[in-house]
Amino acid sequence: MKITFKRHPTLKRLGDKWRKPRGDQNKSKRRLKGKPLMPSIGYGTDAGKRGFHPSGMREIIVRNINELSLVKDAVARISGSVGKKKRIEMLKVAQERKIRILNGGIKK
Repeated sequence: MKITFKRHPTLKRLGDKWRKPRGDQNKSKRRLKGKPLMPSIGYGTDAGKRGFHPSGMREIIVRNINELSLVKDAVARISGSVGKKKRIEMLKVAQERKIRILNGGIKK
């Protein structure tokens, strides 16, 4: 189960994004029981599992057609900075080479 760390409840109006509590009297910073948890090194993912897609395969970000040739025993994710025209070309090449693309949909 993945733990989600949230901002201290008194600052909810600023959103749920994690920010380190900095006040001396802040209950989260003092790690009191019943208060939101603070991230620490013990919550990290195992080194052997880090960087893998939930399917169990390594995930590689691809920015151009040449980088598709580097994908072996892995799944590819096309970078968000790639335009529509190049994305279509990359999808055709990936289909020929039987490479699985995670975000194969065309942006509008």
